Amino acid sequence: MLELDAQTTALILVDLQKGILALPRAPYSGAEVFARGIELADLFRAAKAAVVRVRVDLGGVGGPPGKVDATLAPGALPPDFAEFPDDPAAQGDLIVTKRHWGSFHGTDLDLLLRRRGIRTVVIGGIATNIGVESTARSAHEHSYDVVLVEDATTGQSAEMHEFAFKNIFPRLGRVVKAADLQLA
Repeated sequence: MLELDAQTTALILVDLQKGILALPRAPYSGAEVFARGIELADLFRAAKAAVVRVRVDLGGVGGPPGKVDATLAPGALPPDFAEFPDDPAAQGDLIVTKRHWGSFHGTDLDLLLRRRGIRTVVIGGIATNIGVESTARSAHEHSYDVVLVEDATTGQSAEMHEFAFKNIFPRLGRVVKAADLQLA
């Protein structure tokens, strides 16, 4: 069990939005990760801890600007790609819109967290090796204590997800299951 201070901890849910939840994912489906994200958000809200929902809006194209060999989705994205699914309890959540993989670059996320006295971030979302990993690396580089929730995260493949949780994330922070988190 990992007990965290609700006053200095924030939950960051990365890219749990319509256009990304609809894509094939592993080892967990988008629906499973969204449901677990809602459970975590409810836990944080009940403890009066900060909940940050991050979405990526790439301006209707399949990847951030720059010359790359592969984009996430070639061509135009659907008009509701960056919209969040319904979560009636989400009224007080902080919303961050990013234009790149990570949630810190080019956003006010760090400012929002520091103004609230946040020292620990709990991260879940999609995709393990893209938005979640980039956000976790940046959070670590910004000197936050990082907690990664394995079963509230999923990737493009089970192998990529497992690699990150076995080899990368333990070097950036602590790895837990959602049921192992408590807020005090």
